[in-house]
Amino acid sequence: MVESTPDSKQSFFRYLTSSEEDEKWQIVCTDAGHNEIGPCTDYPPHKNAHPKSFKSVAVGRVLSEYQVIYITKGSGFFETKGLRLSVNAGSIMLLFPGVAHVYKPAYDIGWTEYWVGFRGPYADKLQGNGFISPDKPLYDIGLRSDIVALFARILDLVRSQEPLYQIRASSAALCLMAEILAYDRIAAQPSQAEKLVQRSKFLMEERIYAEVDLAAICESLGVSASRLNELFKAYTAMTPYQYFIGIKMQKAKELLGGGESSIKEVAFRLGFKDEYYFSRLFKSKIGVSPSQWARTELE
Repeated sequence: MVESTPDSKQSFFRYLTSSEEDEKWQIVCTDAGHNEIGPCTDYPPHKNAHPKSFKSVAVGRVLSEYQVIYITKGSGFFETKGLRLSVNAGSIMLLFPGVAHVYKPAYDIGWTEYWVGFRGPYADKLQGNGFISPDKPLYDIGLRSDIVALFARILDLVRSQEPLYQIRASSAALCLMAEILAYDRIAAQPSQAEKLVQRSKFLMEERIYAEVDLAAICESLGVSASRLNELFKAYTAMTPYQYFIGIKMQKAKELLGGGESSIKEVAFRLGFKDEYYFSRLFKSKIGVSPSQWARTELE
């Protein structure tokens, strides 16, 4: 297993081993990671931390696994099978075993990438049955908070390496592929209003550890607070504030359930300056106090 956790909090990747039990699952996770590549930065970063076959991504390589790479910020290009394709925020690149490819961000722009690699008979069947094909290596699904959440789930699993983490991570990778294919099959293009709501959800997920600052989100979207409130309620039956607090409380449940952080630590980590306000809010949304939730999860 090769692992890297560079000093920058913006990077994490790990190359994985698998057991005989994992192999029986018919699909195994081989690697996963997340990088934020700034402008004017060599690519890939931390070259010495990657196995030899993975280093040549920016000049051309062939892998023995499948990979899914999601770009959530920035732009660049992707070349495979004689095609040169533009890659932007919201693009998914799909790599296939034995198929040459090259990709990298625009040098003066950079990008943010999530990726997961996998292999196995089940993955081969997906290709053999026509669900995925080297002839369709790029998907433009847009910025989707649920896709980022699946990548985050995989990264959490390979970080923790709890029992059966390989099988769970591989299952999440399969779920990821299903979601990508589902988005691709949506015939009707979403309206501008729906895109705005999806984008606002993405920004909230991205800022889950920051204070609730809807004004900053509205500014990023170029929309007034009243307009975002109107659209959000139409599509979700919630206000933006209610949705933002809701995802923070769900994250709080996860953090408290691990038993490794105090209520004060969780509150501050999620952007609440007052732990008592956080506790009251948690109880009103979840139905029990943070301390009761933590005890229940540890029993």
